[in-house]
Amino acid sequence: MERPVQITLRNIDHSDALEEHIRERASRLEKFYPRITRCHVVLEIPHKHKHQGNLFNVRLDITVPGNELVFNREAREDVYVALRDVFEAARRKLEDHTQRRRGDTKAHAEALSGKITRLFPLERYGFIETEGADEFYFGEANVITPAFDQLKEGDEVHFIADLSGDMPQAKRISIGKHHLLP
Repeated sequence: MERPVQITLRNIDHSDALEEHIRERASRLEKFYPRITRCHVVLEIPHKHKHQGNLFNVRLDITVPGNELVFNREAREDVYVALRDVFEAARRKLEDHTQRRRGDTKAHAEALSGKITRLFPLERYGFIETEGADEFYFGEANVITPAFDQLKEGDEVHFIADLSGDMPQAKRISIGKHHLLP
């Protein structure tokens, strides 16, 4: 980024760890669009509630040549969840912005097949291995059909690979192929 990330905290005590987390998330956005000229994050607790914990609002303003992108996430109890959500929305928007500027059309990912090799029902996640011995992580939210609780180790599944994060992930997991169509 040409300029440093600007961070504004309202009704929140200063935290080096929190600011470092925000700067790290912002720097990851450069991977999707390296021409970001400005990034401003406003993190606030708008009202103190007696009967609830703190609710965090996040506003993210990103300026790129010819455009300003604004993202808001309101009323999250966990500041890191609020930050994750707003930066994920920004990542998706920057990817779309990049594709539009290039004139690219979005290609749909090819469905892969694999077998559930490890399942952690209490923690709500598992791993799928393909015939090529590639391993993909998945969480409960990535399962389409059947329900997560109905999956078992050894089940043959179909899924879409997502290689954009820290580790390969399986998305849109299904035992029936018809759920993978866009």
